Amino acid sequence: MSYTLHRMTSADAPLTIEWLVRQYGFDRHEVERWLQCYRFNWPLSVKAVDDDGDVIGLLNMSDYRIEEESGYIEAERPDLLKRLNEMRYVAVFSFIVKDAYRGTRLNYDMLMSIMPELRQSYDFVFIPVMHRLKTHQYWQRWGATEFYRDKDCVYYWLMLNAE
Repeated sequence: MSYTLHRMTSADAPLTIEWLVRQYGFDRHEVERWLQCYRFNWPLSVKAVDDDGDVIGLLNMSDYRIEEESGYIEAERPDLLKRLNEMRYVAVFSFIVKDAYRGTRLNYDMLMSIMPELRQSYDFVFIPVMHRLKTHQYWQRWGATEFYRDKDCVYYWLMLNAE
């Protein structure tokens, strides 16, 4: 199983929409709105392509703010939100890998391909994970720590330059 990693551009928006609709069953119009509203960080986003040219994984990064993801945190924990917003962070919008590549190095390779830039430019990675998704343990194994939860998601941060 060999593959190459490529940085994404805004031209990859239709691909991202298709994967989010297919993988999670989201409404296409809602996903299209997300791509317009949530300021995707295309230069930090990564797609993996196999030897046949098929896309086998997407890691979509975004510059949206924590309070845009959860309206509850501003009302319930304004002190926490203020502290977090004093730091530099980028969000993981989605991380999807084809079933055949789960449990391989693909996830690791995709994340590691942007890690030098993350460490240089950000204090932490913001990772919202819907309760129904299975990726909670994945991010915890990476060292992500829960800092808040609401009715929709658990919110993690992965510190990048911890001393």
